[in-house]
Amino acid sequence: MTRKFALGAGTAEVAADGSVTAVRRPGSDHSVLLVEDAPGVEGQLHDGAFRWGKGFAVLDARGWRFDHPSSVEWRDDGVDVVHHLGQAVLRSSRRFGERARETYELTNEGGMPLRVGSLAISTPWRDLYGSARDCLEHAVHAHIHTGGSDAWVWAVPMSGAGPGLGLRVTEGELWAYSISSRDTHTGSNVRGHVFLHVTDHARAPHAMGGQPVIELAPGQTLRLGWELAWYDDLAAFTAAREQPLDADQLAVEVGGDLPVRLADGWTSTTPLPLCTERPGVVHVEAERNGRRARLTALVHPPLRELVEARIRFLVERQRPLERSDSRRYAFVPYDNRSQLTVVGVAWSDWSDTRERVGSALLLQQARRRGWGDADVLDEALAGYLRFVTEHVVGADGVVRDDTSGRRDPRLYNFPWYARFLLEAGDVDRATAVMDAYYRLGGSHFLAFDLGALVLDLSSRLRDLGRAREATALTDHLLDQATTFLQLGTDLPGHEVNYEQSMVAPLLEVLLAAHALDPGGVPADALRRRLGWLQAFAADQPDVRLRHIPIRHWDGFWFGGDRLWGDVFPHYWSVLSAGVFLDWPAGLLPEDQTAALRRVGTDILSANLVSFDRDGSATCAFVYPSCVDGTPAHRADPLANDQDWALVYALRYAGPASGRA
Repeated sequence: MTRKFALGAGTAEVAADGSVTAVRRPGSDHSVLLVEDAPGVEGQLHDGAFRWGKGFAVLDARGWRFDHPSSVEWRDDGVDVVHHLGQAVLRSSRRFGERARETYELTNEGGMPLRVGSLAISTPWRDLYGSARDCLEHAVHAHIHTGGSDAWVWAVPMSGAGPGLGLRVTEGELWAYSISSRDTHTGSNVRGHVFLHVTDHARAPHAMGGQPVIELAPGQTLRLGWELAWYDDLAAFTAAREQPLDADQLAVEVGGDLPVRLADGWTSTTPLPLCTERPGVVHVEAERNGRRARLTALVHPPLRELVEARIRFLVERQRPLERSDSRRYAFVPYDNRSQLTVVGVAWSDWSDTRERVGSALLLQQARRRGWGDADVLDEALAGYLRFVTEHVVGADGVVRDDTSGRRDPRLYNFPWYARFLLEAGDVDRATAVMDAYYRLGGSHFLAFDLGALVLDLSSRLRDLGRAREATALTDHLLDQATTFLQLGTDLPGHEVNYEQSMVAPLLEVLLAAHALDPGGVPADALRRRLGWLQAFAADQPDVRLRHIPIRHWDGFWFGGDRLWGDVFPHYWSVLSAGVFLDWPAGLLPEDQTAALRRVGTDILSANLVSFDRDGSATCAFVYPSCVDGTPAHRADPLANDQDWALVYALRYAGPASGRA
């Protein structure tokens, strides 16, 4: 029998075994947690073993799962449950009211010391993508920070409209989170079950800056407590939390200042001011009354140094020079383990086309700035242009999805190659590509960088006296904007049912159309969709997480390890940065516009973490400590499609960048 308790203005439902089965938002029947009786993928994914409050432990190198309790004792305002895990006893207490308060106490009741290698609590957030409408009306983004005592989760409706549910640790520490239920069967539209860890040292000792080793003496208890409450928005939740460590910027150039703020009574155990003379990820730790917290920052080389190293690496190592024709000038993935290029015939995301055109766009940007060896870049770009015109773009403007022509055209590719051709001076082919894009249904598709490309290409056509073609192109864009405004929340699914790289391109198209016809794209419509985009990210004090939109499938599709799970940062987070940095003045109060600009800049800086100073790179950093038991929190060995992060960094770096 399920019992209901008030949780503020919402409700919590608790099963007979004491686990939480649903948490309903105020004024809504929809749960911010996964529920077992839901239709479709949610019901197939979720069952009683993953309910809130259940989990697992690794004790003295032996694993234990806790599901059905040894005892359940009901209270007027909650429930107490007990699980026996060998010589340890786990006691869980849940109390409901204006806030929910939970405690977990693991006691060593044996006669010998007990080593806690992992202790994980299931928190099954409804973070999945059924359809755009379902997401925007019913689902949540779960933003997680496991920084010791500074640990929290912000579960915000995907629409960005409050209230959201905030979890904050009040006793003890959380040092990791892991993901379960992620594989080829659940696919890209499910984030999986989230487990919060006191430690995950037994499986991933390196994760999140290092997992603590915990040993309990006989009779000793390890205690974790947290509380949950509804908050109108992220700012309100942030204001309700103490922030032991924080900094205005989490990425700084070598030799720059990275001032860290400490809350009252907290003492840094990392020497401050922080040394920034060497590039790399830096963990700053603090302590108060035996409790610890951690902040993660990035020290990176100057942008020019990173770009010049990267373009040398691309030209020297990431071209298939063994080929006999102009395909030798393409860019392909590179395996940093074997130092071999990757031949991707069957796997389209390892091909010599698609996203890899970003590497050529990076070379164009560098050449325009006068960075790198001009002769080398000119040879590489001339060869790439031959490759594109001979093997990728047909006479009818259709962009092949691979050089064999075995796959149907993919609309994402069209604006990317049109951009390359435009910057190479081939306006005719660029125009033909965009004509083909709209001819093949592009008006119902959210390709990346589309609005900016249409504006730039139409401007070039007008400069050449080709006003009719320019008008036809901008008319397509205006019609597309009207179509998507009429669709509202019923956005068509793309390669994922709903994702940040649908909402950011949507806004980019609408902003471009607004520039052409302000009356046709109302400011209110833009502001509403801006909330959708902002909901994808939060403000964790970790450079890989702060302002970085949630993406959790790219490691599988683009990486060499083929590992599902949260990718932070993923380079397409720069699409959000582009929207924020291009946001027109006057659509928001001045301080909010300035805040958007700062967030955009922070996203671009955070993505520099994917590049090493020798020019090597990774396409995906899979962030959780483990995904379905596989140790993660590591960079994928493939360099693949991440060069778009540098393309966008250069685009917004200053007046010399232009469009790319």
